[in-house]
Amino acid sequence: MDRGKAATVRAVALSGPCGAGKTSLLESMLHAAERIQRKGSVSQGTSVGDASEEARARGLSTELNVAGFDYLGDRYVVLDCPGSVDFASEADTVLPAVDLTIVVADPDPARASLLQPLLRRLDELQAPHCIFVNKVDKARGGLRDLIAALQPYSLEPLVARQIPIWNGSGALGYIDLALERAYKYESGKPSKLIQIPEQEKVREVEARYHMLEQMADFDDRLMEDLINENDPGRDHVMSDLADELGRVQIVPVFLGSAENGSGIRRLLKAMRHELPKLDAAAQRTGADGKSALVLKTKHVGQAGRQTLVRVMSGEIADGDAITLPDGTIERVAGIFSLHGEAQAKLDKAVAGDIVCLGRLDKAKRGDLISADGVARISKAPQVGRPAVYALAVETQNRADDVKLAAAMSRLVDEDGALDFGPDAATREFRLKGQGEMHLRVALDRLKRKFGVSVAAHRPQTAYRETIRGASTQRGRHKKQSGGHGQFGDVVLEVRPGIRGSGLTFSQKIHGGVVPKQYFGAVEEGVRDALQKGSLGFPVVDVEVTLLDGSYHAVDSSEIAFRTAARIGVNLALPECGPVLLEPVHSVTIHTPSEQMARITALIPMRRGQILGFEPRDGWFGWDSIRAYMPEDELHDLIIEIRSATQGLGELESALDHMSEVTGKAAAKAVESRQTMAAK
Repeated sequence: MDRGKAATVRAVALSGPCGAGKTSLLESMLHAAERIQRKGSVSQGTSVGDASEEARARGLSTELNVAGFDYLGDRYVVLDCPGSVDFASEADTVLPAVDLTIVVADPDPARASLLQPLLRRLDELQAPHCIFVNKVDKARGGLRDLIAALQPYSLEPLVARQIPIWNGSGALGYIDLALERAYKYESGKPSKLIQIPEQEKVREVEARYHMLEQMADFDDRLMEDLINENDPGRDHVMSDLADELGRVQIVPVFLGSAENGSGIRRLLKAMRHELPKLDAAAQRTGADGKSALVLKTKHVGQAGRQTLVRVMSGEIADGDAITLPDGTIERVAGIFSLHGEAQAKLDKAVAGDIVCLGRLDKAKRGDLISADGVARISKAPQVGRPAVYALAVETQNRADDVKLAAAMSRLVDEDGALDFGPDAATREFRLKGQGEMHLRVALDRLKRKFGVSVAAHRPQTAYRETIRGASTQRGRHKKQSGGHGQFGDVVLEVRPGIRGSGLTFSQKIHGGVVPKQYFGAVEEGVRDALQKGSLGFPVVDVEVTLLDGSYHAVDSSEIAFRTAARIGVNLALPECGPVLLEPVHSVTIHTPSEQMARITALIPMRRGQILGFEPRDGWFGWDSIRAYMPEDELHDLIIEIRSATQGLGELESALDHMSEVTGKAAAKAVESRQTMAAK
């Protein structure tokens, strides 16, 4: 990218729901700025963004896209954030770091609710943002209806900067309320300046006055002009728009069509004149001196680990020593600008730049790193995204296990919303993330980038067994094979324990019939037997008492008594009325109120028990449902929740207790375990 003459780089994020047209908007911005000669197509896989195999195979963004251009002497870097909730975490470190977030919206008021999570996040960050209503050339509803539908989701007033000029099939142009000029869209070309149509003049006056009224809430001078019926000067209006955007007092609303290139140059000019200065983003993140915020990390073939950062203040040069928040020192080995998949080497990065720094092996996403020797901590709030979907993964060849661990470590390093490791209860290796598509993309990337192919399947449920009755059995182990033999003899009482107690072992031996040195071996034998009960699952919550036994002065040993205890428990368990236990989770489902009935219907269908519900704190038109639900029913619950809520629903869960399970559910679990054991 031509680095231009600007002292700093302006950074803009494109964000919004899936399908709104963010990547198409990026393509149109690059074309309008003459960074590319011909616009690519997302559907045809020719766009600058979404260039990875995973993105093109699915026709949507699966990771952050970065591209840059110069426009009217200023330099810009645009970060296109994925819209799918599966990949929403890609934007978590981006939104606090950029100068402006352009929220790309569909013109249909019925889809307005899809923007609520994003608008709420931007409000929490106090990050400047505007709305770009895309596909306005195909819109059927009015802008007023759309803004009315969106306004409840924004703490700041939504201020229409433009109003559309309608024809029978959509918008054919717009009137800029700040400039008081009308433009007609010219597909693929700059909009044509025209006279404000006579039939639109009354509507323009009303809309402009409403815009000024909204702005006057934050400007006493403007309020005085309106009261005195004075028309404020254009320069005053433009200055106010920029100031109030920068202070996050208003959210400007622009119109256009990314597909046709309509309204794109007006948006670029607004960015040029009204974009908040870098100082505001630096203050939000706590940056000063020579510092940069880590946006994400990536592993690039022979180039190794690269760290994507935005330089928030000062400059960073190739070879500079970098101080991490904990005081660790690393050294930059290469600086690269990004444009889609292409990279270009730089000698240094200046304030505002978004670049990759090579060989920073310990810098993590969200870190504020410094090139002036000062350890700094970022003020940007960290977003926690608990995993809501998991797959058990295994290699086809055990020899690849070490390779898998190394590759997964890099994959998790690249994507902060992934988690990988062994499950303590089932001993499976599990990959966890934000949804089925998230994990499938991760596994495709694992194979493409790191050459590791794995089998993935639904994780096992951590069933357990317990008992309802008691039994006393003798376990006897005697073996003679020449020389010293093996002899162990125990009488064990097995009975139910308190729920959650695990194993309680005790002894009531009299007269030394079992020597003390073998008590520990007996307990180990009991634990061995409890690893797999008569139903095929580990046994919990039992009390085992050593009552009697015998030994041989020569042939008895710890191994013999351990084996005898295992035999005794194995004989006792089937006589104790074994029963299956399943883990039950406490779940909270957050859903738009409109879909409340659909979500509550899902819970009993999955053997769940509704505990209660209430309005979601701080959210307009949302409810939270609390319930108990068996772990076995949780695996794909998030898929159904999102399907019922246009992708908006959220799920939180945590293990609460173990509960007895009988009937078809128990039979299914036992049959499944027997089938697995037979393989």
